[in-house]
Amino acid sequence: MLGLTLNHRRMHTAWLCLFLWLTGCATVAPDIERERHRQAGLEIQAVYEAALPSLPLDKQRHYAQRLYRLTGEARYLAPNRAYGQRLMCRLAQDIQGLAESRHDNYRYAETRSQEIIAAYPQRTAKQRSRREMLAEWDEMAFATKLLFRLVQADYHGLLPAIANHAVALDYLAEVDWRPFLTDPDVLGIYAAQVANQVHFLHQLGIVDLHAEVEAAFRQRYPPSEVGKLDEAEYRNWLYGLTHFVIAASRYYQQGVDPRSVDWALSAFESEADNLLARATEDIQAEVAMSFLLAGQEHHPLVREIRDALVDAIDPTTGIIPSPSGSLDLAGGEHRNVLAIMVLRWAKAIYPGPRFDPGVMPGCRWLPE
Repeated sequence: MLGLTLNHRRMHTAWLCLFLWLTGCATVAPDIERERHRQAGLEIQAVYEAALPSLPLDKQRHYAQRLYRLTGEARYLAPNRAYGQRLMCRLAQDIQGLAESRHDNYRYAETRSQEIIAAYPQRTAKQRSRREMLAEWDEMAFATKLLFRLVQADYHGLLPAIANHAVALDYLAEVDWRPFLTDPDVLGIYAAQVANQVHFLHQLGIVDLHAEVEAAFRQRYPPSEVGKLDEAEYRNWLYGLTHFVIAASRYYQQGVDPRSVDWALSAFESEADNLLARATEDIQAEVAMSFLLAGQEHHPLVREIRDALVDAIDPTTGIIPSPSGSLDLAGGEHRNVLAIMVLRWAKAIYPGPRFDPGVMPGCRWLPE
């Protein structure tokens, strides 16, 4: 069925439902299909649960955050707590550097931006383009990283306990975000990150640029031009759309009012057949997550994407390989944890986890 168009699949499903109704089994079919999806998600999860301790720390954090928010299970608290410790230590270093910059000629933000750009991955064309773009925007490489860390601390209830965190908020308030977040070239290769950052800035009470950024995004990608986009920009457009929804959910911590994101959901619907053919499994899963977060689990596109994700699982390893066929667990963590969430979705989601800063361990040197 994967090679059929969405309309053909819907026709196939309609005939199947008619057959089941005629045979008296119509009420059973949706439950069977849902259980098939759920089991596939559990099978991917089993692979990653076994490998989790051996994954890089950033992959452990990414996975454990999402599985906690999906399940609320206590076994995911330890990796999240360890991340919270690293987060507090790194923010303390940034805040100290910013504070010292106010009293001498040391430009901490500029120096850190240069370090971030120098260390930026350059393996893929997308990474090289993003590195080149950030290098043109002065201190934005540091500002965006600091913004991300502050929001993560807020998610985990740790921000109030970080000494002098107002120094970091004041610095971000001094940054001129509007030109960066509405720039067509930035949106052309960085759309998902822009969607995140506009929500993060509002969440922290720094500035509300939702209207301007959404308008700039739609101007950069008018509906009449979407069909003409090359593969990289088409995926960037879709990826950006999904993050306007996902960031609004505080990254899977709360539902989203569908009226506030109807423009994004409508865009997905208009591209239903194309996105199944042109988008990677990562992006397909985020499209499905957008509908799930908006309370639309029964949307036909969610079922289609779930079927596509199940069909994409490699039968030997039990995970979804990369578009190039790689079965590397660390490299595929993002793609596979999203698939787990879509396939296992149970409607209830769990905020946090939030920690008591008073019981967090002290700072010591920790890798990124």
